[in-house]
This record gives sequence, structure tokens and C-alpha cells, in this order.
Amino acid sequence: KDGFDAGGHGHGVAACVALPEAVAQLFRVKRRPSTVALPVMVADVDAVGSLPVTVSARARHVMEAFWPGPLTIVLPADSALARRVGGENTLGLRIPSDDALRALVRRTGPLAVTSANEHGEPPCLEPDDVRRVFGQRDDVVGLWDGGRRDGTVSTVVELGEEGDNVLRHGAIDPAAIAAIR
Repeated sequence: KDGFDAGGHGHGVAACVALPEAVAQLFRVKRRPSTVALPVMVADVDAVGSLPVTVSARARHVMEAFWPGPLTIVLPADSALARRVGGENTLGLRIPSDDALRALVRRTGPLAVTSANEHGEPPCLEPDDVRRVFGQRDDVVGLWDGGRRDGTVSTVVELGEEGDNVLRHGAIDPAAIAAIR
């Protein structure tokens, strides 16, 4: 399956999903293997409809129950878009809890996102950590100081007809997700 690392535990780096070269640059900036899929952040549930994903009735109920919040939902998707973000035929979607970040995503459109760190390194929790890792790089366009982050990771789940596949345990209990029908 696609290897989603949805971030959510500190600061993040992002690229506009509509710009393939920007997404490719995000993989380079992170030194992240292109086979470790990036999730896509959207501003609200309605924005999911702008993406070529298949949303079941149950998926919509789970979205409404837990978004905005620390949950990445993996859905069947158009293979071209999935490949752009490192997947095959699925896309991980998330709506952040942070109001300012949602406002930013409303302005930019869907963003491919990941934690602000080089692949395999600890996440940046403080803005100064982000500046230290990315601030002097020519391939990083800008830094937005979102303040200190708490280190809580998101739950990543692929919703299935015969049960859910929890790809990463995080802030939301998988039992609570399974209870949504």
C-alpha cells in the first residue's frame, strides 16, 4: 500500500498539488523517497469534491465527525494525481485544526504536505528549528511562523468495506472511527 506520512506532529512543508514541479520539489527539499506518499491538505469537506477521489457515504460521515482534526483519510483516487504525490491509486486527505492554516489552504487550494524535517529526522516543533533546517535553502520559497506545535501525530486510516486499515496510530482512536457508519 501507499506509505503515508501525514505529518501533523509539528511544523510542515507544503506544495500546491496543482503544480507537479512544486510537488516534485517538495520531495527533493525533504530528501524523501518518491515512494513515500504525501497526504493532501484541504480547507473543508466541500474542497474534497474538487479532487478526483471516490468518497463513500461512510467516508463522508467520518470526515464530518473528525474534521477538522488530526485524521488523515486514505481514499481511492485518480492514479495520475496519486502518482504525483508518491502513491499509486489512493490519496490521503486531511483538514487541519488550525484556523489560520485552513485559511491559507482556502487561498492556495489543496496542498501536498509533510512534516518540516528532512526525511527520517525528528520533526521540527519550534519555528527556529524550521529556520535552522530550511531557512538557508534556495529551494524553499518561504517560511510561515505558526508558533510552537505540540508533537501530536495524526491517525492515518484507509476506510474499507470490510474494515479499516489503520496505517498510523495517532490522536484519534481507531475504535472511534470504526464506530462511524
